[in-house]
Amino acid sequence: MSTNNAGSTKKVKVWDLPLRLFHWLLLIAVSAAFITIWAKSDRNLHMLAGYSVLALLLFRLVWGFIGGDHARFFNFVKGPGAVLSYLGSLGSGKHDPSRTGHNALGALSVLALLLSLLFQAVSGLFNYDDELNDGPLRKLISESLSDKLHVAHSINQWIIIGLIVLHILAILFYRFIKKDDLVSPMITGSKTLPADASTPDAKGGNALLGAIVLAIAAGAVWYIVTKL
Repeated sequence: MSTNNAGSTKKVKVWDLPLRLFHWLLLIAVSAAFITIWAKSDRNLHMLAGYSVLALLLFRLVWGFIGGDHARFFNFVKGPGAVLSYLGSLGSGKHDPSRTGHNALGALSVLALLLSLLFQAVSGLFNYDDELNDGPLRKLISESLSDKLHVAHSINQWIIIGLIVLHILAILFYRFIKKDDLVSPMITGSKTLPADASTPDAKGGNALLGAIVLAIAAGAVWYIVTKL
C-alpha cells in the first residue's frame, strides 16, 4: 500500500498480474474470434482464437481457487441475499468508493460471461461447418448432436455479445455516475482510495505459478485438439 505526498489518497493493491493479463488476453482472443468469423476470413484463424479462449478459461478456472484474494471464486461469488442487498444500495444511491474486487452483482455478471464463453469454446470443438472445416472433435459425436451444438453455438454468440455490452455499460455507469474507475485497477493492479479508507491490500497470486498454470492449460488444449 502506498500513500501520495499530500496524504489525501492512497493506492491499494487489488488485482494480481496473472489475472490482469488473463483479462486483456481474453479480450484480444474473443475479439479475434468474432472478427475472423464475421469477416469470413481463414477458418483456421477463428479456430486458433477459440483455442486461445479455451486455454485462458481453463487457466481462470484454476486461478479461481489458487490465485489472489479477489480472483478466488469463494471470495467474490455471493448468494441471492447479497445480490438483493447490493441492488438495494444502488437504489438508495449509496456507494462505497473504498470497495475493491467484484461486487455481488458484478460477480454474477463475470460468472455468466465466463460460462457462456466456456460453452462457446467447447461447443466449437464439436461444431461442423458446411462451408469450412469441422471442429477437431466433431468425429467423436453423432451428427444429430453436432447439429444441435452448431445451432447453440450460433445462438450463444449473441448471448456473449449481450453480456459484453452489459459489462461495458456497467463500467461506464461506475465511471461517470458513481465516479469509480474500474478500468485503471485492471491495468495497474492498484486502486486509488481516500487516505482514511480502511481497505487493506489484497493478497496477490504468484506470477510464476500463474505462468505455469497457463502453460499447462495451453498444453491441455493442444492435446485435446491434436491427439483426441
